[in-house]
Amino acid sequence: MIAARLDRLPMTGYQKMIFSIIATAWFFDSIDLGSLTFLLGSIKTEFKLSTAQAGFLSSMSFVGMFLGAALSGMAADRFGRKVVFQISMLFWGLGSLWCYFAPDPTSLGYARLLLGFGMGMEFPVALAIVSEFVPTAKRGRYLAILEGFWPLGFIAAGLLSWFFLANFSWREMFLCQAVPALFLFVVRFFVPESPRWLADQGRTDEAEKVMADIESKVLHRLPAGSTLAEPKPIAATARGERRFSFLELFSGEYAGRTVMIWLTWFFALLGFYGLTTWLGALLQAAGYTDVKSTSYVVLIALAGIPGFIAAAWLVDAWGRKPTCALMLVGSAVAAYAYGNAPSFTMLIVFGLVMQFFLFGMWSTLYAYTPELYPTRARATGAGCASAIGRVGSLIGPALIGVVLPTLGQGGVFALGAGSFVIAAVAVLTLGVETRGKSLEAISG
Repeated sequence: MIAARLDRLPMTGYQKMIFSIIATAWFFDSIDLGSLTFLLGSIKTEFKLSTAQAGFLSSMSFVGMFLGAALSGMAADRFGRKVVFQISMLFWGLGSLWCYFAPDPTSLGYARLLLGFGMGMEFPVALAIVSEFVPTAKRGRYLAILEGFWPLGFIAAGLLSWFFLANFSWREMFLCQAVPALFLFVVRFFVPESPRWLADQGRTDEAEKVMADIESKVLHRLPAGSTLAEPKPIAATARGERRFSFLELFSGEYAGRTVMIWLTWFFALLGFYGLTTWLGALLQAAGYTDVKSTSYVVLIALAGIPGFIAAAWLVDAWGRKPTCALMLVGSAVAAYAYGNAPSFTMLIVFGLVMQFFLFGMWSTLYAYTPELYPTRARATGAGCASAIGRVGSLIGPALIGVVLPTLGQGGVFALGAGSFVIAAVAVLTLGVETRGKSLEAISG
């Protein structure tokens, strides 16, 4: 059985190479999305946008991400992980290039829509690829580490934005972001199709060929004379290889999981993007320059690095469910404190704590989601959850832009905190634990 043969492989440089390629593409993606946090104030000034207009402009990315995530999950389960992943990179590269040339806010909005479509496509497919290649014992850790490239990308976006705002303009920043789309050629030549997916599609000969090649490359990286352990049998599920219907997301054991993960994604992303998209603009509104506010946001984002490292350890040592709830509750408390900080020093302190929990939340969420569904629908399940989250992403920045004038900064962060609390309740009441279980056992 392909799944058993994959799970018994030791973690070597070969699997780490595949992981590094996917993580690098994820890193470039996060730069694209995170850059708007730092560039929104400058874009708002150049186009003379109102607060509400700026909020709706930032939300265009999330409209695209909703469409991309919803479609790519089903496409990846139908046509394969590898080809859809490459197409996603092409879309966000073209979207970044269009942002550079956009002559007005309307054109920029459409460009952000295309950019978001490509980013939304990438998320569920990347999760499926990593979860299906990494052995069970290391799966949670590597999925959490994958998400750790998000704060790294966010920090890189801040540093690049600081450089371009100081020396050029926001347009050159988008031009720079279009170049990494060429990385799709690395994916094309070095990442194989998922043998789990091939076997599930009934393409047995192709699955065997890819699996034999993987085993050969893993064995090549082991000490001379080493052999691979015999695969441990994994009980076949009662559903066999029957096609997965979208409606099955709401039937049997998957119904509760789907409701839980949709609620969690929706409210977690509403809170996260509602707050982080506006961090730079809020500091600028408080009187700090573009460059100065960018520096503060980058400083705060540094706490995301220990946040995802802690989550990567906790998901395997403690479990997905309690770690996810902890990070959500921690995000809620820190966000509320940030919005009511009595001084600039405390603002930075609470901001650091908030980013620690926020990026820990992301890591856990990405480790947890693809494990809830079987191979035949892993990308669909993750894609639909991500798409629902993008609805929250869409609503969050626009909502903040509308309510900020009346609620003030304290009210904005209280709104974000409430969203995180709702997500935590969903995980605690409806979540299942997946730690230490093979993907086939979880979906059985």
